[in-house]
Amino acid sequence: MKISIERGTLLKAVGQAQSVVERRNTIPILANVLIEAEGDMVSFRATDLDIEVVDKCAAMVERAGATTVSAVMLHEIVRKLPDGAMVQLTDDGTNGRLTVEAGRSNFSLATLPKEDFPMMASSEYDSNFAIPAPVLRRLFDKSKFAISTEETRYYLNGVFMHIADSENGKSLRCVATDGHRLARIDAVLPDGAADMPGVIVPRKTVGELRKLLDDDDMTIAVSVSEAKVRFATPDITLTSKVIDGTFPDYTRVIPVGNTRKLEVDAADFAKAVDRVATVSSERSRAVKLTLEEDKLILSVNAPDSGAAEEELAVAYNDERLEIGFNAKYLLEIASQVDRENAVFLFNSSGDPTLMREGNDTSAVYVVMPMRV
Repeated sequence: MKISIERGTLLKAVGQAQSVVERRNTIPILANVLIEAEGDMVSFRATDLDIEVVDKCAAMVERAGATTVSAVMLHEIVRKLPDGAMVQLTDDGTNGRLTVEAGRSNFSLATLPKEDFPMMASSEYDSNFAIPAPVLRRLFDKSKFAISTEETRYYLNGVFMHIADSENGKSLRCVATDGHRLARIDAVLPDGAADMPGVIVPRKTVGELRKLLDDDDMTIAVSVSEAKVRFATPDITLTSKVIDGTFPDYTRVIPVGNTRKLEVDAADFAKAVDRVATVSSERSRAVKLTLEEDKLILSVNAPDSGAAEEELAVAYNDERLEIGFNAKYLLEIASQVDRENAVFLFNSSGDPTLMREGNDTSAVYVVMPMRV
């Protein structure tokens, strides 16, 4: 194999591959990226046996072929090469080495046989549809903060993507929760998605998928089966196993009878929470909200470190309410608001609180209160 490829193109492709590779693994070949050159294209494939990413890009292929080389090592080398450099990758297939040349730099890297590289079994997908990148990005960006990190409740370690009934008929919905907070985001149902099985997309896959969604003009091809999900752009294909478990009935924890309505500027609210939380104890991070007519008082009282209080002008005309929250959860939820106003709906100091953006019900958040 002998190819020439521009440094920026190579860096992007190898960067995507090396982020999938697990740093600590007992199978040496899984640390490698499979490079396959044919025609005028070269593909870079990496896997951790749960996720597989294939990145195709244009290159000058003098001699077709394939080899595998350390993904992290190749990425580090390419990252340190000068901008705009032409990089030549050569593997004559006899000495177990891949030569990387750019300008006066020359590297010789150990390779492993391409035959040893594990391929993810191709599967039949129950549902195939296309969705604009900004729509998919919103679904996952606004829900991923609520993914649980508790390994024992593995079925919460991802985003539940499924078809659901919403106010506007059937929607494509993403939900994540860790038991303390919940995010539920809806999008218009794409053509062809109506029969999609509900799947739990793992946290790592959500992180890798995010890298495919930066181009607003891009359309993502999504394929879903009971066991796998695939996201594809013209250049990159990301295939992942889904979490084998049942996502709990989240609709039971979304309150419907909360009538006390608070409207507040989302940015001002987030900054105020952040300021008063500075003195809260690291363990509890508790902040108290005291609601009075058109007034919100945020306060923290940490005996070890001090106290803080801040007042905000808000729209609220219900009876007085005191309620406590984890400051980190409030900040994460407030930071999801794209519009100016955040609307909080309370019931009592012991019940879950609902938050949405203005009158938009396509993004709904729930946060559990805590004693303060």
